[in-house]
This record gives sequence, C-alpha cells and structure tokens, in this order.
Amino acid sequence: MIVKHIEAIPLVRELEEVFQGGTYKITSRNTIVTRVELDNGVVGETFGGDEDQYQLEVCRVVNTVYRPLLVGGDVRDVEVHWERMWTTQVDLNNRGIHSLDLAKHCVLTQAIAAVDIAMWDALGKSLQQPVYKLLGGFRDRIPVIAIGGYLREGDSFVDLETEIGRYKEEQIQGIKMKVGKLSVEEDIERAHLARRAGGPNFHLCSDSNQAWTVDEAMKFARGVYDLNFAWLEEPVRWHDQIEGNARVRMVGIPVNAGQGEISRHGCRELITRGAVDIINVDATIAAGVTEWRRIAGMAHSFGVTMAHHEEPQVALHLLAGVPHGLCVEIFPDYTRDPMWFDLPVEQPEIRDGYMLVSNRPGFGFNLRAETIEKWSAVDVN
Repeated sequence: MIVKHIEAIPLVRELEEVFQGGTYKITSRNTIVTRVELDNGVVGETFGGDEDQYQLEVCRVVNTVYRPLLVGGDVRDVEVHWERMWTTQVDLNNRGIHSLDLAKHCVLTQAIAAVDIAMWDALGKSLQQPVYKLLGGFRDRIPVIAIGGYLREGDSFVDLETEIGRYKEEQIQGIKMKVGKLSVEEDIERAHLARRAGGPNFHLCSDSNQAWTVDEAMKFARGVYDLNFAWLEEPVRWHDQIEGNARVRMVGIPVNAGQGEISRHGCRELITRGAVDIINVDATIAAGVTEWRRIAGMAHSFGVTMAHHEEPQVALHLLAGVPHGLCVEIFPDYTRDPMWFDLPVEQPEIRDGYMLVSNRPGFGFNLRAETIEKWSAVDVN
C-alpha cells in the first residue's frame, strides 16, 4: 500500500445561469480531482471543493510540494501524512498579517484536504471497505436536503413554491433556502411561503451566508420562530461569528456555522464559546477527513451536531460514520452543479428522503475520464 504518485487536476465549468445568495454570485462550478496511486494497483480518486480564485495554486501545492513529500509512504499512515503536510512550510507570499493571510492559509488546508481525502479513498479500496465503515459505520443512510431558494433574475415567490414541490417529488426531505439578498421582511414572507409549500414535516432552514447584522438576524429568527426551522445558517456577518451567533441562538432556533473555518482550531472557538448548535465544517476546505473526524469528536463532547457544507460525495460517508451526523446537502438542479451529475459514474440512491451509503470500497464511486478531460482547466504539474 505504498504511495507511487499523487496528482491534482483543476476542473472549471461555466454555469448556464447566475445563482445569487445573500453575499455572492455563482457563475461557475469549480472542483479539484485528486488521484493517489499505490503500488498495489489501487488508485484513490476523488473530487471536492468549489475554489475559484486560488484553485490553480491549491493544485500546484499538491503537485509540487506534497507529491514529493509523500510518495513512498504507506497509505495506512494517514495521521503521519497529514502531520507532514500540516507542518511543512510552503511559501505562499504571506505578509504576516493574520486577516490578509487567511486566504493563503486556506490554499494549504484545501491542498491537504485534496490529498487526505484521496488517501482515504485509496485506503478503503485497498481494504475493500467503504470509508464510512472505516470511520465507525454508525448508519447506512442519511437524510437528504436540497440547497435552493437561490435568487435568479426574473424569479418570483411563486418560483420558490414550485421549486419545493419539485424537491418533494424527488423524495428530498427539505430545503436550505438562501436568504439575505432581499429585505428581512421579504425573506420572512418567503419563509412562510416555503413552510406552506413544504408542509409541516418538510425540513426547512435558511442560509444567509453571513449577510445580516445581529439585529437583522434576530428579527428574521423571531419572524420565523413558529415555522419550526431546523436551523439558521451563518446568520451574522463574518466579524461577529462568536458573540453574534451566540446572541441569535437566544431566540431559540438552532444556529449552524463553520463552513468558513479551515481547521479544528477555528471550530474549537465556535464550539467552546457557545456560538453553534450545529457545525457544518467542510472537509474539502478544512484539511480533509483526518481533520474532520477530530472536529467531530470535539463537537460530540460538547453536544454539538455535525453537518457538512455541500460536497455530498464526501459528506455522506463522514456523516454516516458518526453518531451525531445530521443530513447531507445536494444541489438537485443540474444547472447549479453539473459536476455532481456528470463526474461520478455511480450516483448514490435517494429513497424515502434518505441518501443510501454505498458499500462499494472507498467513497463508492468512479470518475468519468471524459468529463475530467473536457473540463480540466490547465496543466499544473
């Protein structure tokens, strides 16, 4: 099980429409395919992340720094490989100014994540075990919800009602709806419409992507309090994630945050300082499976539930492996995430509102070579 080769390949696909959340617009779907080849013939091959600005830099770190560092090691030694990547100094032209350097630090954690996740895939394939079993195998299915409610040009409130109806037909349990672009009053109205469209048992939550002040977030929370919201995600602005989230929690609706954290250290602050009920740290951003399971252990000891930001191809196994995993998120709309539909050969089955975990080895999917070739951005070897 010796590592022979490591490769990261950037993929970029322009979207047919522009999707707007509370603080951003999405015009392309980016991802990174990572391969870890072993001497036993096994190839770990995964994809993840939605990085655009630093995508090529992430791939270059994998291919020029971590590849020579890790080739020759035993894939079973995941902690060894992770620590070697974490402690290796990489010159990214940091300026020694914490806030300015955060994006550069994220280059490193995404590069570590790409390699680490592919190593877990290779390990599972070598042992003929799915990754969720290696992580504890707590359950074999996870509730599935849609990321939706995006604002698109010309949309009306009726379009949200139609969208939710479609998700119910597709056996999806709920929606994480985008808020924060309109006024708080309009988003409260949209939330009431969503509850009427979904019915009393439909899983309903919101994601403002850090769009609101604390007062605005609390106003929204009070306005939807009777709608049985599962959570409010990233309700307050980036600079107030600790005290601000803690204040919003006082309204009585669970708060979910953490997708912007890049390591267990940032997650530790959210967890220990009472800022979250749910933490949705993303393994494809925050240094991989190895770091994610550390965060999951810490969260469990504080009674905090684990979610995962997007990336169902990885999240499904992580959340199924632990006792406090919540639900997996997907983009059911092909125009929002064509990679999810076109890149994996095998799609996990959705049945009665749950995504079933495959018992195929590793993460349970192969990737289409023609899709990789078609959307690969540039040679970064």
